[in-house]
Amino acid sequence: MRGVVQALLLSASLVDLGGRTMAMDTAPSTDLPDLSVIRAQIYSGDYDKAATDLLALTATVRHADLYNLLGYSLRKLRRYDEAARWYKEAIYYDPSHRPALEYQGELYVDTGDFARAEKNLELLRLLCYPNGCEEYDRLKQALARAGRNP
Repeated sequence: MRGVVQALLLSASLVDLGGRTMAMDTAPSTDLPDLSVIRAQIYSGDYDKAATDLLALTATVRHADLYNLLGYSLRKLRRYDEAARWYKEAIYYDPSHRPALEYQGELYVDTGDFARAEKNLELLRLLCYPNGCEEYDRLKQALARAGRNP
């Protein structure tokens, strides 16, 4: 089962947002600084400040969690193209990053790309097998709210 999940994640990460196939190597991450202040900004809805602070960190930090939070903040600001870039970056650094796969799927729901959202849901189903996970449940709910029944 693990080999199937890895193959699916690799094939999904080899296709960029334009549908083109590209080569991929997983890059090494740097240490993640304390993001508690930025997380507090996000939780309080100050997405603009969080995005600004996270973007500044991208000059020196390379980590899936950083990129995922930046994508989330930008998506909440409806800056979808920028958010897509950072989710892609998060998944590049960690192809099995469940929060990034969930949030990227929610971006796809927000932009009406239900086929891609459903692919992310399937990847999460495989990653969360056999017990399930919150990321799968939340993306499934987002699709259901959009009138999709995956």
